[in-house]
Amino acid sequence: MIRTLLATLIAVSLCGPILAQTQGSQPDGTIAVESDRAQDFATRDRIMAILGQLDGYDDVRATVSNGIVTLRGTVVDASRIGALNELVARVEGVVAIENTVTESTDVVERLNPAIARMQERIEQAIAFSPLILVALSAGALMVVFGLWLARRQWPWDAIAPNAFIADIYRQIVRLAFVVLGIVLALDLLNATALLGTILGAAGIVGLAIGFAVRDTVENFISSIMLSIRQPFRPKDLVEIDSEMGHVIRLTSRATILLSLDGNHIRIPNSTVFKAKITNFTRNDERRFTFLVGIDPNADIAEAQRIILAALTELPFVLETPGPGVWVEGLGASTIDITAAGWIKQHETGIGMAKGEAIRVVKARLEESGISLPEPTYRLVGAEIPEAAHPAAATPTPAAAQVEVQDVGTDDGAALKEIIDTEREALPGDDLLRREAPQE
Repeated sequence: MIRTLLATLIAVSLCGPILAQTQGSQPDGTIAVESDRAQDFATRDRIMAILGQLDGYDDVRATVSNGIVTLRGTVVDASRIGALNELVARVEGVVAIENTVTESTDVVERLNPAIARMQERIEQAIAFSPLILVALSAGALMVVFGLWLARRQWPWDAIAPNAFIADIYRQIVRLAFVVLGIVLALDLLNATALLGTILGAAGIVGLAIGFAVRDTVENFISSIMLSIRQPFRPKDLVEIDSEMGHVIRLTSRATILLSLDGNHIRIPNSTVFKAKITNFTRNDERRFTFLVGIDPNADIAEAQRIILAALTELPFVLETPGPGVWVEGLGASTIDITAAGWIKQHETGIGMAKGEAIRVVKARLEESGISLPEPTYRLVGAEIPEAAHPAAATPTPAAAQVEVQDVGTDDGAALKEIIDTEREALPGDDLLRREAPQE
């Protein structure tokens, strides 16, 4: 009994690998009752003939006994082992398959197929070399023609509003002809299917780059729009995003201003495009205003008349639109009156005009006995010395007669020279043109 059990265990252990090797595709159908030795030989010959026509099965041998096919040998690729079962199972007369084929570890056997494939590819490349040269030449000629066309002045300078837009047109033409050259070369090689892969990869890369340089792209597009719209001209005095200064130049990245203090202000074009822009130079007429605080006991109407007369006698103040005077409000110790006058700012400096108007208005009010009091403060609980009492103060002497002067156009002359010097330093790096249309 013990001997029988040991024999059974040994048999199972020996048959285990065989059963594992025979797993896979097996033939189906009815098994004949009688075996045919001639059929076995025919089946073996048929299997060996089929394997002889296939690559990778040179070292595989088959034997057939009672319809059971036993496969032995080695193959280079492990995937061919599983394919053997599917192939042999289709042969007529096969009852079962025992596949003991293993993957070869011989270095020479594994290198030979790779060397053969490399030689085949080299032979194909040599055979296709004339066609490859023709395709590359045609694509290169297309690219060279596009580069030559993009370098020409006409028609890009004629159809573009400025040099910056003309350069963008040239870049588009270069890119278009490069793409056409690649498509032409691939079409001659009958490899246009590769173009879809290239464009797909380029699209993914372009999307990633677009997210990475989103601010730069926005700034570039804003530069294009500003160069077309021209919201200001060179040397214009503008206020952009609470920054005031004269425009030096508009580049492809930023707008350069020179502040009234002589400082450079660089504002990104994306900010300029979205910001509120105040152009003080666009119109020739410009208004200046200033506040006058008079004595609360004075005649307000008389003070308004005197201020208006003083503004009217200034030679640089325009008659149309004329000067204006109105009561702004009640101050802590004064009546606040606003005075306004219009000038031709291209002939008269706004700062000089405003300063001269204040000087003359103050003099005319004082000549008429209307004082401009200082702020008054009441001290509670403190005893005021008798010498400091207003009644004991020294009376204000009468104001001397003041003559009106012409302020001229010297306001900011030095600053204008600095602007001209800055613009002449980089004459080609400016997208603003006097002759370009302005919105």
